[in-house]
Amino acid sequence: MRASGRQSSLLPVAVKTLGMSDAVHKYIVRETVDEPDVLRRLREETATLPRATMQLSPEQGQFMRWLVELIGARTTLEIGAFTGYSAACVALAMGAEGRVLTCDVSEEWTDIARRYWREAGVADQIELRLAPATDTLETLVAEGRSGSFDLAFIDADKESYPRYYELSRDLVRAGGVIAIDNTLWRGKVADPAERDAETEAVRAVTQRVFSDATVSASLVPIGDGLILARKR
Repeated sequence: MRASGRQSSLLPVAVKTLGMSDAVHKYIVRETVDEPDVLRRLREETATLPRATMQLSPEQGQFMRWLVELIGARTTLEIGAFTGYSAACVALAMGAEGRVLTCDVSEEWTDIARRYWREAGVADQIELRLAPATDTLETLVAEGRSGSFDLAFIDADKESYPRYYELSRDLVRAGGVIAIDNTLWRGKVADPAERDAETEAVRAVTQRVFSDATVSASLVPIGDGLILARKR
């Protein structure tokens, strides 16, 4: 029997995403994350660096590994290598036949990445291009690589996010996924008083993705917010 309007109005409101207390985060890492020792040590070394907040969390690294397995990715694109944690996660999940092309501009940070990639046994699977990411992505398009990547992960300078999204959407195949990190931007995107260029760029890429008929998308509140867009 169809429920009446009165009965429907008494249904409980959906529970919102649980706030991530330190205790909850420790529980998630302790009970659900299966992190290889080499990745744990890379995270610990990165935590001592001045830009440590740019590091991917262990549960998000595990989520990325799971996503790679889910879509059967074999060729992936990364914008923003930092110290190499996410690229190592993806390469390990793909296995020896997988290939990662990652972009960065810092030789200092990526020297750390190369060291751990070698230790993890994935250095031969990862191609690092040290250049502005927009230049690298435009070069890939010019090389005829459009539609050739299974997954693109965007985690670099926020002001370029809208352009990175447009180029990544071109470069991934139909059915491929674009993952965009930091899309909650420490909560700043929800504060109308925050009008700095980085926050505005994160808002802009979010609006672009969710108005784009060529993808289906969801914002997952993991880490600092992760948009997942599947190219139709």
